[in-house]
Amino acid sequence: MSTFRHRAEEILARVPGNYSRRKVLAASGVLAATGGLLLARPRDASAPVDPYFTRMSDALKRAGIAAPTLIIDRARLHSNIDTLMQNLPSGMKYRIVSKSLPSHNLLDEVAGRSGSNRMMVFNLEFLKHLVTRPGTTDILLGKPLPVAAVAGFYKTQQPTANEALNGIQWLVDTPRRIAEYAAVAEARDLKLNLNLEIDVGLHRGGFEGNEDIAEAITMIAANKRLTFSGFMGYEPHLAAVPKVLGLRARATNAAWGLYNDALKTAQEVMGADYNPDLMTRNAAGSPTYRLYQDTSLANEVSVGSALVKPTHFDTDMLEGFQPASFIAAPVIKSMSGIRVPLLGGLNKITELWDPNSRKTIFIYGGHWMADPVSPQGLHYNGLFGRSSNQEMLNGPSEVDLDPNDFVFLRPHQSEAVFLQFGDIAVYDEGEIVDRWPVFPASA
Repeated sequence: MSTFRHRAEEILARVPGNYSRRKVLAASGVLAATGGLLLARPRDASAPVDPYFTRMSDALKRAGIAAPTLIIDRARLHSNIDTLMQNLPSGMKYRIVSKSLPSHNLLDEVAGRSGSNRMMVFNLEFLKHLVTRPGTTDILLGKPLPVAAVAGFYKTQQPTANEALNGIQWLVDTPRRIAEYAAVAEARDLKLNLNLEIDVGLHRGGFEGNEDIAEAITMIAANKRLTFSGFMGYEPHLAAVPKVLGLRARATNAAWGLYNDALKTAQEVMGADYNPDLMTRNAAGSPTYRLYQDTSLANEVSVGSALVKPTHFDTDMLEGFQPASFIAAPVIKSMSGIRVPLLGGLNKITELWDPNSRKTIFIYGGHWMADPVSPQGLHYNGLFGRSSNQEMLNGPSEVDLDPNDFVFLRPHQSEAVFLQFGDIAVYDEGEIVDRWPVFPASA
């Protein structure tokens, strides 16, 4: 702004006559305001369509796909799995997060390439599916379930030689939940493995402090139907801490200090029975797994979303991972200009002001947790609002889309979004090569 003001003063100082200082300042203020408006004006975001999406669009058309579809790029998925496994330190195990990869085929793809037989499960419906999945031998619950859910699960599942069923580690976060699960075990003649959720700084619940942890381990040890299987300490908040001034390092050390205290407490309570190598010492998630450079604290990390990389995982700690999941939405209508109801002439002013509002696209479906990425420059219209039926998008006049073409979006996350489209379309070597059913929708 000061540049416009100074320039105005230079020009007006040369004007002879009776121009006062007040007039000079007023004129310079007008110029400054004008310059500010020009700086605030949106820039044209149009760009040539990425050939990657052109090829994907052609593949969808050849496959006869004409409805909103979730796509996974198999080559990128494989690359992300390889990146993950190459990052793990010696001895670190990998646990697959099923809620972020909610398809038997997708889980098979990840398990086969990573060599992992460990799963993390977050709801009852997925658990019912995964205990029957060949190759799964170790299941850890990612959150504590209501005791009624546990009791209901064992009404339909009886412990047998099924290794996955017998190896479930139920997550507990309070003495009350331990007692509730113990009552289920007693009523149904079961033996349950319990893993303690510990609060390492996220403050979303879990055991806090050495006394609480000691009490929990003692409760479990005193019940012949319960077995203490280890700890889970989840710390996704660390990814949001900036590196400046060593803030992230300090937060990380604080979280690790709490986890290490829990291990020391377990050693004190268990005495000769303490063997950290036989315990599940689970930590991390997609945003933080790279923090673990050895197995002195955790001996396994849980990762799911990084392998398909939705937008919420575009973080510095996941550099090198590629977006591998997209939503393809057919174009229903394409028109020049913008016509928001009831705005009349303001629509034309909007077009003149914003070069990214000179084209209107209505797509098949919408209101997903996702951002349009191709063609570039498309965006939601905040005045028109969101729609699950025909979402309105605006973009630059250069956006060249006709009905039956596709708009591509990137999901914000995978765990809920992936369940909204039916079978996943698998894209590989320029073609749709497979369709992968997803699990039934569940929270």
